[in-house]
Amino acid sequence: MFVDTHTHIYLEDFDKDRKVIIEEGYRLNVKKLFLPNIDLNTIEKVVEISNKYKNICYPMVGLHPCSVKQNFSAELQVLKSYIKKLKPVAIGETGLDLYWDKSTINEQIAAFKEQIKWAKEFNLPIVIHARNSYKEIFKVLDVLNNEKLTGIFHCFSSNLNDAEHILNYGGFKLGIGGVVTFKNSGLDKILEKIPLKNIVLETDSPYLSPAPFRGKRNKSSYIPLIAKKISEIYKRELSDIEKITTKNALEIFKL
Repeated sequence: MFVDTHTHIYLEDFDKDRKVIIEEGYRLNVKKLFLPNIDLNTIEKVVEISNKYKNICYPMVGLHPCSVKQNFSAELQVLKSYIKKLKPVAIGETGLDLYWDKSTINEQIAAFKEQIKWAKEFNLPIVIHARNSYKEIFKVLDVLNNEKLTGIFHCFSSNLNDAEHILNYGGFKLGIGGVVTFKNSGLDKILEKIPLKNIVLETDSPYLSPAPFRGKRNKSSYIPLIAKKISEIYKRELSDIEKITTKNALEIFKL
């Protein structure tokens, strides 16, 4: 089976046809979906869908860096209370985003550090959003990483040096999605130098659809398209990509 390690299937983009989309993916062998929460407004929806589609949809608890506002400490306290009752498979998505708004950098770093603490405390992997912020994230992780910390750098789209920096932490994998199919992404050249054991598949749906659907709503049923591109890069059978990336994902999420 395939795994989509990062889908926002709980967002309103899927309110009209969520069941159809999940079933469509399932028919194409995409049988496990991992749902990264983004803020207090979405957590109940994540809970509802994870309960409705048990053993298919798996919840995470986190505060997205773009959702970090002045009251982030209070929001984090409420979100933390969900960890014990929801039993999520990961903390996330968290991290830093310096693309949209650099003015909240200090708050984002504080929120990120707090969620790293949760990951260690509850022995859960952490799913990291890194946009225009690898250097700043490394500054945090170089200090806080230890043998307990594992996770995924979601939507990896940087250079080989950054990929190696991440993999040198020891417990992290790279989340590869639709961007790998974009003509000038350059990700293919980087992945050629990264062993397959270090990557997992994701969509980030409804965002970042692979070619030839770029610009349209993304969905988990596109995972095989991403896998096909990866099979071309690694010159491996599609079934190998399916088996290895799923094994990698289930190891990270301890399933």
